[in-house]
Amino acid sequence: MTKLALSVPGPTDPQEVSAALAIRHFGQLLTVEEVAEMLKVPTSWVYERTRRRSADRIPGFRLGKYWRFREADVFAWIERRRIGARPNA
Repeated sequence: MTKLALSVPGPTDPQEVSAALAIRHFGQLLTVEEVAEMLKVPTSWVYERTRRRSADRIPGFRLGKYWRFREADVFAWIERRRIGARPNA
């Protein structure tokens, strides 16, 4: 009996497969550095926003010791802050 080998495009390394599944499920995941760069703020500012216990807290989650942020959640957070901000007096 002859075995057929199927060629499946995409990552084959287990870590790459996990990353691909996470991106598919969560959307693009950003690091603290990427969020800081996107917002044009220091990384310390982003870390400070992860420690807050209020609506001001930037939405993110821990993967072990690393913070990760869904790109869509960060954009939604920015929009909520923009809409909730008072106009310049």
